[in-house]
Amino acid sequence: MEFLNSIAGLIPCFYDHTSRHTLYIRDLKKNLRALSQKMEELNNLYEDVTARVEGEEQRQMRRRKEVGGWIRRVEEMVEEVNEILRRGDQEIQKRCLRCCPRNCWSSYKIGKAVSEKLVAVSDQMGRGHFDVVAEMLPRPLVDELPMEETVGSELAYDRICGFLKDPQVGIMGLYGMGGVGKTTLLKKINNDFLTTSSDFDVVIWDVVSKPPNIEKIQEVIWNKLQIPRDIWEIKSTKEHKAAEISRVLKTKKFVLLLDDIWERLDLLEMGVPHPDAQNKSKIVFTTRSQDMCRQMQAQESIKVECLSLEAAWTLFQKKVGEETLKSNPHIPRLAKIVAEECNGLPLALITLGRALAGEKDPSNWDKVIQDLGKFPAEISGMEDELFHRLKVSYDRLSDNFIKSCFTYWSLFSEDREIYNENLIEYWIGEGFLGEAHDIHEARNQGHEIIKKLKHACLLEGCGSKEQRVKMHDVIHDMALWLYCECGKEKNKILVYNNLSRLKEAQEISKLKKTEKMSLWDQNVEFLETLMCPNLKTLFVDRCLKLTKFPSRFFQFMPLIRVLDLSANYNLSELPTSIGELNDLRYLNLTSTRIRELPIELKNLKNLMILRLDHLQSLETIPQDLISNLTSLKLFSMWNTNIFSGVETLLEELESLNDISEIRITISSALSLNKLKRSHKLQRCISDLLLHKWGDVMTLELSSSFLKRMEHLQELEVRHCDDVKISMEREMTQNDVTGLSNYNVAREQYFYSLCYITIQNCSKLLDLTWVVYASCLEVLYVENCKSIELVLHHDHGAYEIVEKSDIFSRLKCLKLNKLPRLKSIYQHPLLFPSLEIIKVYDCKSLRSLPFDSNTSNNNLKKIKGGTNWWNRLKWKDETIKDCFTPYFQVHEAEAYFAEESETGNIDDDMQAQLVSN
Repeated sequence: MEFLNSIAGLIPCFYDHTSRHTLYIRDLKKNLRALSQKMEELNNLYEDVTARVEGEEQRQMRRRKEVGGWIRRVEEMVEEVNEILRRGDQEIQKRCLRCCPRNCWSSYKIGKAVSEKLVAVSDQMGRGHFDVVAEMLPRPLVDELPMEETVGSELAYDRICGFLKDPQVGIMGLYGMGGVGKTTLLKKINNDFLTTSSDFDVVIWDVVSKPPNIEKIQEVIWNKLQIPRDIWEIKSTKEHKAAEISRVLKTKKFVLLLDDIWERLDLLEMGVPHPDAQNKSKIVFTTRSQDMCRQMQAQESIKVECLSLEAAWTLFQKKVGEETLKSNPHIPRLAKIVAEECNGLPLALITLGRALAGEKDPSNWDKVIQDLGKFPAEISGMEDELFHRLKVSYDRLSDNFIKSCFTYWSLFSEDREIYNENLIEYWIGEGFLGEAHDIHEARNQGHEIIKKLKHACLLEGCGSKEQRVKMHDVIHDMALWLYCECGKEKNKILVYNNLSRLKEAQEISKLKKTEKMSLWDQNVEFLETLMCPNLKTLFVDRCLKLTKFPSRFFQFMPLIRVLDLSANYNLSELPTSIGELNDLRYLNLTSTRIRELPIELKNLKNLMILRLDHLQSLETIPQDLISNLTSLKLFSMWNTNIFSGVETLLEELESLNDISEIRITISSALSLNKLKRSHKLQRCISDLLLHKWGDVMTLELSSSFLKRMEHLQELEVRHCDDVKISMEREMTQNDVTGLSNYNVAREQYFYSLCYITIQNCSKLLDLTWVVYASCLEVLYVENCKSIELVLHHDHGAYEIVEKSDIFSRLKCLKLNKLPRLKSIYQHPLLFPSLEIIKVYDCKSLRSLPFDSNTSNNNLKKIKGGTNWWNRLKWKDETIKDCFTPYFQVHEAEAYFAEESETGNIDDDMQAQLVSN
């Protein structure tokens, strides 16, 4: 019966296309083998293609759509073919005698499906030979960067965000000391573009190498811009690549973030168009050098400051961990001490925080605190993670002289503020500034070095006029580490304010290698045994029990070049052995009670700088002592009154060939006359104090005398009834009116005068002569009972004031106890540099020389009593409104300014208040 059914099923096959349909049945077995073989070949090709795709995807490439579609079709085909092969095998198994189908129709259908699928598999094989299986992914707007959590940088961050929106700002520089968080802040700006909407087309980040590699930066930009590889690779030179980058960037609004710049980058050389208000693109970079912001033509420079105390503590807690802080009740207190030692430097806080994470023994915290006070490099992580990273700023200093000037700071205590001029004098004494013949030349060189160290963020300016500098605590620790040869020679320098530690150093014989030593706030027992044969620098400061040194003290340190004994307020005697310091170049005895200088000082043939300021007990200077100091360049005797021998002292100074700077107090007419007769001395005077004239009630100075003092920077006059300075008009063929050619006339007098103080001159009526001081920065007038005007409105002065930038550099004006003072000047002045005005006990002063044209760009404060301020008269209320925000009154100052008018305040209280 089955056989008959098979025959019946074959009947339709003998009609149309009989031969082809028969082949489906006849060749079924052969076609199944062929399909299985082809499918195996397709699987092999599939595996090859998918392996290539996966490899490219691991390289951040994206599979092509054509390839992806082929892979999907093959995967679908595998299931279909497997099903057909299964059914075909079943059909073969059902055939009678393994050759005749039992069901011709079923065999026909399967044979046809096998034949068609064989064609489909072959076609898919032909489509699977790809030259390229993947292509570069389209780069996102910005690549996310890993970063530390930011703490306490909100102010700088907000400023940067504001500038990114300002079309007038194209280039911004972030500068600051190493480890302060500049890179973290720049990363935060970069990552912000991930989550905030922006109309920028691309954000590019790169770390600039040292020295900068222009081609490497170009590669980073090319990769971000996705310039086709074939186009990029035919660009053989960086100039051609720059042209291609420029072509693409000109069509985009871009942000270029450059981290850690040390040298100026030429944007055009890289191919980066200069950002402007038209293209609205931005460039933001970080650097440790403030000067680099100028070189990169940054429209805005933002200094990244250290963290506040609160923010520093927050960051430190995060790094130490809550578990450690709660492990012992003493640890939070100790942790705050450690955090404070970091002085807000994020890198130091992170380094120490990580080092102490998990440290639950308070005694180990105590040890860290002790090490921070002695030699911080011994703390885990400080050398490798902190000092070596900060050292890059030191390595980039241009020469060894500047490096020596930097490491010299390790001699001072932390948080010390030093006047620029004093620091430069130390450097001169050490020989860091070469052998300049003129002290002024050496000073100029010193100021340039300070400027470079400040621009490198290794020093910080302080004070309203930045006349002082200081160093961050962590930078100070690095300077100490560097001076000690990266920690290998710890005893080259010893800085102590603790006697027990000094005794410990002596007991283990550390002092034999010591080259520099600074001692302050010490007891003096140690002096008897102090022996430092290699010592070159010694500072002994504020040792209150020190009255004299052991007689042979200086015999045990013969190499000393710099000796500073200032501020030892009870030191009254020097040992004669000081005369044996043949290499001594700098000696400072300021603010001691020395009564007489030992004659043995005349043996100091190499002494270049001698400071004898504020020596109220000094009675005499031995004759011929000064004249024997043949290398002396700077002699300072400011606010030191010796009542005899000043004329002889001036003669001896005049005899010195190398003398170029003198600061001196003159307190007699004879001494002043000697000074007037010596053109050499006049050229050397930098600071002149005229004080206590006795019978001479009026001080008269001529213009010819003043104009020869070309280096005069500070003039102070005390306790003279009147000060008269006659300005002679020097007539020339081209200047018949004397002062009509103002600029020439004024420059003939005060070349460098910056500071003028007039005190207790009871008959002084005005200070009109100060108009000739074109460089004047500070004017302080006190207790001059007759003065009514600072500048008198006479013809000569009027011409000068009206035609000049009078007071153009004045920064501070202080007026105190001037009861008849009615006006500074009768007409408004510009005051373009004025920062501070202080007025106390000037009850008749009813107006200030301000109007709408007066510049207030630099003004910081106007200080005085509220009653005085309210009594001021203004030509226009809008002018008062303009200056009212600058008015400040301190409670004590208000009390002084208002109560002194009624006589309810004494002179001592007044002096104390005014000094602030």
